[in-house]
Amino acid sequence: MARINLLPWREERRQELKKQFLTILVGVIFVGAGSVYVANMVVESETAYQNTRNEFVQAETRKLDEQIKEIAELKKKRASLIERMNVIQDLQGNRPMVVKVFDELARTMPDGVYYASITETGDTITADGVAESNTRISTLMRNLDDSGTFLRPTLSKVVKHAMKAGEQKDESDFQLSFKIEKPKSSDKEG
Repeated sequence: MARINLLPWREERRQELKKQFLTILVGVIFVGAGSVYVANMVVESETAYQNTRNEFVQAETRKLDEQIKEIAELKKKRASLIERMNVIQDLQGNRPMVVKVFDELARTMPDGVYYASITETGDTITADGVAESNTRISTLMRNLDDSGTFLRPTLSKVVKHAMKAGEQKDESDFQLSFKIEKPKSSDKEG
């Protein structure tokens, strides 16, 4: 005899397909959630690693900034020391020059001339003095020019004194300026 299945097979098939669908859906949800979780863990791990690297770089940057400040301070100190050394070397180098200048001033001064004041500004000397005659002033200027220590003597003014009754001398006030020739040194002491 032929068997006839009166059971609702379509309903069972629907139930079975529904079960399969739900199973697949739950599986996909678990796989998706797992993937999201793993991706999140990877991103967090990479972020933590990058943060660690950033902190290291920042710490090293701070160290370098401190070193740069120290270097800048050392450069300032070095510049200050070099400036001091140069001043000291100039003073030591000029020490014999002062003696030479006064010696040459005494050697170049002819009889009948004396200095009232001498002023040095940089490498220029301005001398105010009194001379018995204009000839003596000319001799003084020639002597200064020939000295080798002084350069380009220039007479600024000559004022003749008014003679008082009973005076024999015909004196004049004068002002002249000249440059000091700096010694040429080919090698520096250091």
